[in-house]
Amino acid sequence: MRHSWLLPMAMLAITKSAWAAVGESITGEASMRILDPTSNDMMLPPGAMTLANPFLTAPPRAEEDCPPCFNCELNAFPCTHFAPCNGYDGRCTCPPGFAGDNCAEPVCGSLADGKDRPWRGNEPTCECKDGWSGINCNVCEADHVCDALVPTGRNGTCYKGGYTVYESFQQCDVTNKMIVEALGPDQPPAITFSCNQQNATCDFQFWVAQVESFYCHLDNCSFAQDVKYDDVITTYKCQNITCACIPERMLCGQDGGVNLDDFLADEVKGPADFVCTEDNKCTFQEPEMNGVISDLFGDPAIYLQCHSGECLHYTQVPGFERPPRPDNTLSIILSIVGVFAFLLGLGIAVWYLAKKSGSSSEGYIALPDDEATKLMAEHIPATLMFKDMGYTVGSKEVVMQVSGIVKPGQLMAIMGGSGAGKTSLLDILARRHKSGIVRGNIYVNGRTVSSQEYKQVVGYVDQEDTLMSTLTVYETILYSALLRLPRAMSFEAKRFRVLETMSELGILSIKDMKIGASGQRSISGGEKRRVSIACELVTSPSILFLDEPTSGLDSYNAYNVVECLVTLARTYHRTVVCTIHQPRSNIFAMFDQLVLMAKGQLVYSGETRGLNGHFRSLGHVCPEGYNMADYMLDLTMYTGKAPKSASSANDDTEGGHDAVDEDEGDDQSFGVEPPIPTTRFTRAPSIINDSLQWEDELASREQDSPRANDFNNNNGDYSRPRGDTAIGIDPISSSTSDSGTRRAPSDEDDLSTDGAHLQSLVDGFKQSDVLLDVEQQIDSSVQEARGGMDNGAPGSVHGSIISSGKAVSTYRRASWWSQFTILADRTLKNIYRDPMLMFAHYCMSIFLGLLCGALFYKVTNDIPGFQNRMGVFFFMCALFGFSCLSILPSFAQERILFVRERANGYYAPWTYYLSKVLFDIVPLRVIPPMLMGLVVYNMVGLIEGWTEFGKFFLVLVLFNFTAAGVCLMIGIMFEEVGVANLMSSLVMLFSMLFGGLFLNKDSIPTNLAWLQKLSFFNYAFEALLVNEIAYLHLIQKEYGLSIDVPGSVILTTFGFRTNAYWKDVQSLGIMAGAFFLIGFIWLHFRVNERR
Repeated sequence: MRHSWLLPMAMLAITKSAWAAVGESITGEASMRILDPTSNDMMLPPGAMTLANPFLTAPPRAEEDCPPCFNCELNAFPCTHFAPCNGYDGRCTCPPGFAGDNCAEPVCGSLADGKDRPWRGNEPTCECKDGWSGINCNVCEADHVCDALVPTGRNGTCYKGGYTVYESFQQCDVTNKMIVEALGPDQPPAITFSCNQQNATCDFQFWVAQVESFYCHLDNCSFAQDVKYDDVITTYKCQNITCACIPERMLCGQDGGVNLDDFLADEVKGPADFVCTEDNKCTFQEPEMNGVISDLFGDPAIYLQCHSGECLHYTQVPGFERPPRPDNTLSIILSIVGVFAFLLGLGIAVWYLAKKSGSSSEGYIALPDDEATKLMAEHIPATLMFKDMGYTVGSKEVVMQVSGIVKPGQLMAIMGGSGAGKTSLLDILARRHKSGIVRGNIYVNGRTVSSQEYKQVVGYVDQEDTLMSTLTVYETILYSALLRLPRAMSFEAKRFRVLETMSELGILSIKDMKIGASGQRSISGGEKRRVSIACELVTSPSILFLDEPTSGLDSYNAYNVVECLVTLARTYHRTVVCTIHQPRSNIFAMFDQLVLMAKGQLVYSGETRGLNGHFRSLGHVCPEGYNMADYMLDLTMYTGKAPKSASSANDDTEGGHDAVDEDEGDDQSFGVEPPIPTTRFTRAPSIINDSLQWEDELASREQDSPRANDFNNNNGDYSRPRGDTAIGIDPISSSTSDSGTRRAPSDEDDLSTDGAHLQSLVDGFKQSDVLLDVEQQIDSSVQEARGGMDNGAPGSVHGSIISSGKAVSTYRRASWWSQFTILADRTLKNIYRDPMLMFAHYCMSIFLGLLCGALFYKVTNDIPGFQNRMGVFFFMCALFGFSCLSILPSFAQERILFVRERANGYYAPWTYYLSKVLFDIVPLRVIPPMLMGLVVYNMVGLIEGWTEFGKFFLVLVLFNFTAAGVCLMIGIMFEEVGVANLMSSLVMLFSMLFGGLFLNKDSIPTNLAWLQKLSFFNYAFEALLVNEIAYLHLIQKEYGLSIDVPGSVILTTFGFRTNAYWKDVQSLGIMAGAFFLIGFIWLHFRVNERR
């Protein structure tokens, strides 16, 4: 019956007659319906099925009433391609590339689309997605399209070797010449071929002009591949084959043409072979088909040109053997050599910069003609007046009703014993932040000015020196000049002003010496004092306040400092106010104005030359040869103790009591000789000679030097009243004998109660003409300044400007960008001048990187290797997290410096903070993880690829930056280094606990799960693991078996999210930004001067 298929018309006629008979029987049965004459309802024929009689047959409904529903369980609805029928829904389970109820519709798109593949419908061809080909888009063409079809989602490979690993697809063109010619050029024949290794089955479909004609299913198949020297032969052998035609298609009865239905169904039974060579030339053979092809077309078999494609993971490709780890010995050597070369180069650079920088670049400084007058440009001399000043801390009055006036060109000294309130009054006048309540009025040229404007025209020198130890003397003063001198001044003019100030203070010879820290060899304490003064003096402020400017200086240098202040006041018409403790007579003689205090009360305020006359009027005569400064201090310290006789003094000594009271202020007062001793005091000849010498010098100073008191300003003329010319040393008075001895006090001089003596001095000054003259000058200046203004009530200390006129002159200082660059330069110098911390971080990173590289050398891709990777990542995070604690003491050292520089208006807080973050934290927190990572990455053998390498570095740097932000924030919040260290350690330990190593993230109780979101260890650790392991296949060999475990599965088991890398990076960035922002807010609002 080989040629029975040549009688297609006869068979087609028989098939049609059979269907016609079936149709007639249906029609006849339908005609048997009758109507009930009584109800006019349809009556069923006998034997018809009803709901009451289910055994009867129901009448069939007409096709136009309800079309039949597809149900592959019924023989009338077969599945094409021999697809299995789903007994649950009556639908066919279609093979890849087909869809529809009976799986007869080819689909397009790609295999990766799954069930969402679009039907081809009435389109002549399919439009496949990029990377896919074939009639029904089943054949892959590129590796990347296979990523969606492999379990890892990555490293997919389009295997085109033809061998079936799991399920392969091939698109073949029929190359038999006679068959192609018989069908014609517009109807090219083709075959789609697919095989499933697990089921040992194959399927192929025969297409003409991309329209399916018939299909076959092959089972009991075996697959083999023979690799020869010059060829690779792939063979599929199937024992059974079943074929079927698609009715009314080419070769299956289309338009009454050839119909292979019976031939395919009855005669093609197998076995079948499918053989392909390396050049994709294939042959399909089946005995019956071979005979027909040979008889009709002269070919022994069907010849094909095929190209195959199967999506596999690269490890599943036939013949694939996991390649050995690449030999990265060269990379390891280069990375180690590179980090050591960097360390060596950095050391040489630091040594060179430390030796080179700091010099003042001696040489001629050429200045334009107008640069010398820059500081005087638009300068308004400032007269400082204060009235009824008071200061209370709690219930204690520290300063009570103090008034005074000092004019441009004058130097005012605030004197008194320890605890007299000198420094408190100076702070109030300088408008420093005080913790108590301030009362009274401060005027500048008769007007009150705002605190912001006031700070721009005043300078303040603290009693304690706070300088950056790594800078030279010249650099310290230069930075002050660059930050605070007028913006319009040139750099050369500022340099000239720095050198000029250093020359005036006698520190030009040490300009290139470092300030030094305690315990280090550096400049002396007196030289540091002059450097602190120079930092304020260089700006030539309108009003300069100094707290104990001669503290720590010898008498000669103390005189030079005060003389420099006098020169500043008189040459530049500046106003200078200072506190001073027991100056020598020649220094005391240079004070124009004097405020004498005792226990917060005002004993004297006025011209220094009038002090002697005032005390005379109160009955207190300075003994001859006595320094007036010492005498008045002794006088104010004598607060009610009765003068001792020789016997009483001996009694006190025997009783163990001190001769003088302890001061109620800061320190215990030193013992002073009673101002009116009971013993005889003889003036030594040397003292007499010295006294006469200083009297002559001061008298000549009065005549030769132009006094600021003769300076006419907008407050009116002021001239010194004529009087005694002896300043500081009282001439020999009639109250002493010819021998120069003091008279012995009588019993009438004893005071009856404690404090009566001090009260008499205070009351005596309140009733004196000196205080009346001071208050009248203040009131008249205020009235003149008001000048007809409508609202003229005197403002308070912190009041605003009440006049539209300009009370003081201000100028624009360095811009924000200039402040930032200057502070950045200073910060970098501080780092490389003291490089031990920086080198400690770098050396630690390199050493521990080498240690980790040796311990975890070339980790394996198995479960122990996964554990080692977790260990090295967590160790690096812990190392860099705790190393950030080193930022705490470094900021603590700069805290006082920042507070004082901010109070003196050096810069804005944000410029300091930004320079600190970028040029202090970055070199110490960004470079170390890069050095360690460069060593560890190659030695440990982490995942290859520049992208992964960069992502690894990104996480390390972000984590270190976040940890540094936490420590900096805590260091700013807590002033005590010990407390800050403890808090930082607790934060690190808390973050480590929720990092993912100690505690499985999925096992955390629900009500505590939110705590892991606060852990920056969690984000960094997870990101490092995901970057390394998410797409890694781990091979674990146990009991002779190789278990391939995707890394993503292990990550999920530990509670990590395989797609969380960029989310973790984002979280680290947000946390770092938040920590730095909180630190800045605290620095801006909380870290300021409070006295």
